[in-house]
Amino acid sequence: MAGRTDGTPGDAAGDAGGDTPPPGPSPAATRFTAALAPLLDAIGGRLIDPAEAGEDDVLLRWDGAVAAAVRLPQLSESLDHILADLRRRHGMPLSELDRGVKQQLVRSLEARGAFAMRHGVETVAEALGVSRFTVYNYLNRST
Repeated sequence: MAGRTDGTPGDAAGDAGGDTPPPGPSPAATRFTAALAPLLDAIGGRLIDPAEAGEDDVLLRWDGAVAAAVRLPQLSESLDHILADLRRRHGMPLSELDRGVKQQLVRSLEARGAFAMRHGVETVAEALGVSRFTVYNYLNRST
């Protein structure tokens, strides 16, 4: 029996045998968004559907079309995310690190702008298990 040509299922132009790929992102777009995962994890962002993007979200184009959107974290969440990432990387609470490592972390956090945020010094001091005064001393030693 020959296929119909009126556009109904089972015709030559329709999806008779599953020849039409399922709707959704292309394999290239999927690889693109997968490649973004480490960056998003590092900054605390998350992928969202472009249709849900607001004015503060970042639209990502791939092959001339919007492939995804990124919702960036609030600044107040950024430092907490960075500190959580550092805990994961070191495999222990930051308060258990030795003084030299803590000093390196403070220098790194300063370079990333952590202390320009309100309560940044207090937040870092608490995470490192030291006083604010100690964080300021670490900062002064790095200059």
